Amino acid sequence: MRIFIAFECFCEPFDILQNQTVQTVKLMIKNYFHLQLSDDKRGHRYLDLMYAGASLKDDWVLADVGITPCCTIKCILKEEDKPVLQIYNVVTQETIPIMGKIFLLSTTVSNLKSLVSLKCGFPVSTFCLRTQSQTELYNCNKLEDYRIDIGTTLHLDIWDGWKAFLTGCVLGHKRTVQRYFSDEEPVMKFQQRIALYMAAFFGHLEMTGWLLKLGVRADEPVGVHPYREWCHEMDHPEIKKCPVHAAAEAGQLLVLKTFINSNVLCLDCKNPQGHNPLKLSVKYKHKKCVLYFTTKMWSVVSYPGASFPMGIYIKLKKWLYKVQQRLLFTKLPNLSTAFKTQVGDTVLIDGFTEPGMTSKPKSRTLKKEPSSKSCTLPPLLPNKENNQGAFKQWTKSLPCMKLPPVEQKPEDNKAQLNKNKKVQTADQLKKDESINKNIWKAKVPLPPISRDTNPRPHFFYNSSSSTFLLTSSLDSFSEYSGRTTRENAIYCLALTSAFEKKPWLQQLEMARSLARRTV
Repeated sequence: MRIFIAFECFCEPFDILQNQTVQTVKLMIKNYFHLQLSDDKRGHRYLDLMYAGASLKDDWVLADVGITPCCTIKCILKEEDKPVLQIYNVVTQETIPIMGKIFLLSTTVSNLKSLVSLKCGFPVSTFCLRTQSQTELYNCNKLEDYRIDIGTTLHLDIWDGWKAFLTGCVLGHKRTVQRYFSDEEPVMKFQQRIALYMAAFFGHLEMTGWLLKLGVRADEPVGVHPYREWCHEMDHPEIKKCPVHAAAEAGQLLVLKTFINSNVLCLDCKNPQGHNPLKLSVKYKHKKCVLYFTTKMWSVVSYPGASFPMGIYIKLKKWLYKVQQRLLFTKLPNLSTAFKTQVGDTVLIDGFTEPGMTSKPKSRTLKKEPSSKSCTLPPLLPNKENNQGAFKQWTKSLPCMKLPPVEQKPEDNKAQLNKNKKVQTADQLKKDESINKNIWKAKVPLPPISRDTNPRPHFFYNSSSSTFLLTSSLDSFSEYSGRTTRENAIYCLALTSAFEKKPWLQQLEMARSLARRTV
């Protein structure tokens, strides 16, 4: 049959067969117009055929899609830039593409972590990046130092035992987050700040209100893990980002309103670069957030007998908050050092201690090493009396041990053997009876179990093997295609629904032909 291909300002006829696929038609167009297609690490240049408002896939047959003689197919030459890097998120099990130019590989790991944080919504202090050979990337180094090439896939690893907690933060499940809070108070405070940061990024209002009631502040930086407090000065600069900054970058207007209604100081909270939420909303082009911040910043706070502009009111609130903190620390000086690293706490230093970000599940981290049962003898002393006293103390510290069983007389052994024989013979008789009862079941073939629950007339089942043929064919289809018949029908309907310019009955007929071809 003859069809017409519309490419740029040309409309050329092509003689093709009805059983030819879209891929063969693309090859004919490429050879006719002398097009250069490419598929390398930097980009992808390919042809896309459009018919009735939908894009045709390469393995489709033209007749199945309903293309008849004298139809016109639109051909478009597309170019796509491939991502420079790909980040595999262990929590969501998704691959995050990092778009950009090749110059991105000459930047530091710190800048890459900032881009990843904007993509996935995790604070930079909750994850680390590793290569496929499990080499950790440190913030101060450059990507060139690790010999990372274009298109490399890096792994995003989190703190050990935190996968369920961060999954609850992503989905906004309050009970899951509460369940996986740490028993250590400093770590729990850190987790609460992380949960508020992620709730602000993803727009979970219920969890945001719950965390604000617990006392978590939206203008308080997330900070670092308590195990990293001794080396936080050399850490990532974005550890000073607050939940209100995450909400402004993501454009979560309702969350921003909740933050400002609970604390007006969020209006003038600045990130490490010195940008307040208004500047961040302008930078990321969130129009509604910009309008809300402008009306708030240029409003007036009225009191009986006095009124203040919002800027002066925020300065007064900041001054009062600092005074309250100083008074609190003078009255209770222990609070200033309550949540900082103390002697005996765990300290993690990059390159010197075992890494704490390997994405291990909580069950592995809670496993304890088996206690050794060996014991040391007490040292010998020159005096006998001292030796006896040390021996008594050593015997008291010995673990409890089970005594060996008492030896029985030969008469008792014979009686015990007779009892065991009687029990064995009774069990053997029961087993033989059950075997004899089940012998006839193996000789008589049982009818196959039918999965079809729809009632049908009695004459539908002509023979005992008809149901077996129906169920076996459905099972074989789902085994080799990976989908059930219902899922395959829905999949074909979803494909043909892209042909928006076709009537619904024609879309249904195309779906039937596609489903028939998959069978």
